[in-house]
Amino acid sequence: MVIETAVRHERGKNICRRLRRQGRVPAVLYGGGRPPLALTLDARQAQQVLRTAGHNVIFELRLEDGSSTPALLQDWQQDPVTGALLHMDLLRVAMDVRMRFRVRIRATGEPQGVKVQGGIFEMVTREIEVECLPGDIPEEIVVDVSPLSIGRQLRVADLPLDPARIRLLTDPQRVIAHVVAPTREEVPAAEAAAAVEPTAEPEVIRRGKKEAEGEEGEAAE
Repeated sequence: MVIETAVRHERGKNICRRLRRQGRVPAVLYGGGRPPLALTLDARQAQQVLRTAGHNVIFELRLEDGSSTPALLQDWQQDPVTGALLHMDLLRVAMDVRMRFRVRIRATGEPQGVKVQGGIFEMVTREIEVECLPGDIPEEIVVDVSPLSIGRQLRVADLPLDPARIRLLTDPQRVIAHVVAPTREEVPAAEAAAAVEPTAEPEVIRRGKKEAEGEEGEAAE
């Protein structure tokens, strides 16, 4: 994917609003040992980047001077009501330099502990951190959780990663997913006893009332 850009010479909120009305999205290009570069992207191309390159997908960024650079979408801002893109942060990528990335995990299949044993599937960790060359970064890691039964756990060390290309930075023993037995709600013994035995409070109130009547009688005498 090749994205055309234009250099943004003016900055400020008013300038950004005007650019959006013109169908442009403000952006900043970082990294690569160079100073940040303020850019604008066509709004339709920017939306395409967000849809297809939003998760560790490298695309080609073409600059006004005719040069181009590999880049990643690092962060973005959207209008909470309309969903329109407001701003994008782009990261220069050197294809021969290892970088740190966060990769999401997607579970597939129905665990046996849920299907057969009636357990509850819980996804504990949804992304991990790895180090690799930009060309080796997976968009996501898909893992089959069908074999999981009640009490079994899937850990980071179980993920299908090639250690020759991808270095794992997250703790290998961290739990990714597991199946737990359903919990049964039981009434505590103290609450059950309280529900059966009447409280002493009404008796205290009656006794207090009698004492009050006695005091009134003494006062009358």
